[in-house]
Amino acid sequence: MGKDQLNILWTNADPVTAELMVFMYACNAKKRGLWETIQVIIWGSTAGLAAKDLHIQQLIRKAQKDGVSFSACIACADRLNATETLQELGVEVKSWGVPLTEIIKTGAHLITV
Repeated sequence: MGKDQLNILWTNADPVTAELMVFMYACNAKKRGLWETIQVIIWGSTAGLAAKDLHIQQLIRKAQKDGVSFSACIACADRLNATETLQELGVEVKSWGVPLTEIIKTGAHLITV
């Protein structure tokens, strides 16, 4: 984890919060060069939202074009039948328990929404 990397743990499945906080901040911060890398971690009910909501999918694609990376918790995605759709969107799907613990223990930059 670099000191110029931001991780956004996205757990709130409210689409307004997603659009006006997660995506707005991630895209604008990346475009303005505020962080070298920005990673959005999709966890919990947000996996289902991302798999079902076409507007959220458009926001993910736009953010990816802006240079924001996305990764999702495989346990959540599997339980919500979202894994295949997330992978088709170019979202990495993996086990996130250990990596999240490392982010927290190392004091890497983490915003939780």
